[in-house]
Amino acid sequence: MPLKSFKPVTPSNRYKMWPTYEEITKKKPEKSLTEPLKKSGGRNNTGRITCRHIGGGHKRKYRLIDFKRRKHGEAAKVIAIEYDPNRTCRIALIQYKDGQKSYILCPVGLTVGATVASGPEVAPTPGNAMPLKNVPLGTAVHNIELRPGTGGKVARAAGQQAIVSNRERGYALVKMPSGEIRSFHENCFCTIGQVGNRDHMNEVSGKAGRTRWKGTRPTVRGMCMNPVDHPNGGGEGKSKSGGGRQHLKSPWGHVKGQRTRHKHKASDKFIVQRRKKKKRG
Repeated sequence: MPLKSFKPVTPSNRYKMWPTYEEITKKKPEKSLTEPLKKSGGRNNTGRITCRHIGGGHKRKYRLIDFKRRKHGEAAKVIAIEYDPNRTCRIALIQYKDGQKSYILCPVGLTVGATVASGPEVAPTPGNAMPLKNVPLGTAVHNIELRPGTGGKVARAAGQQAIVSNRERGYALVKMPSGEIRSFHENCFCTIGQVGNRDHMNEVSGKAGRTRWKGTRPTVRGMCMNPVDHPNGGGEGKSKSGGGRQHLKSPWGHVKGQRTRHKHKASDKFIVQRRKKKKRG
């Protein structure tokens, strides 16, 4: 999906890079596949803010996506490509022969009129879902299940893809988008192809208003705050938190840049190779 630039007749248009939306064929979502989406404003059930910089934004409806693809052996026809405000990629509206409709993530190369299916015997073409044990080695996949039958959880954002690199002892070794090599059970389902809207990472909002439309509120640097509000606040003029050098911290005093993954996690046994290799000196 290409991006379009604008003439710099205003400051907001100077660096703005927005998608063309030329691949979208249907504007209004399928009513039977939507449900209300309530906004929390970043607050929990007691009313306290647990996630900052959230609030406002345009009203949305949640699109029910079929991440499990359990209708095996039945072909479905792609009847529309739609925009989904709740995710970075596009979604495809498919219809089975019995008239049932559902949404799936739209991979690269899937167009209106194409046919998709799921099951162990389907062909490895974009949009088809099949278990990892039947995927040819070196194939790009997305929407991978962590456990068989739970629905796709891995590699679902725009432009994401994972590569099936090997199989051994009932598990498939998959190179994740981050570079990490992880083992999945060979009966876990995945979808063939790379997630569409690959240029999403190159989009430039261009103005603060569009960010507010998406529900993101302004962010203030901790250095600009007072010491009572942030560990990096205070000091005369622009200082490094009170005049002395200090490690960057969050408002709750956690030093940034450190790993947040818990040690000795149960799922560590599935990680074959970490995202960042340790350099041998």
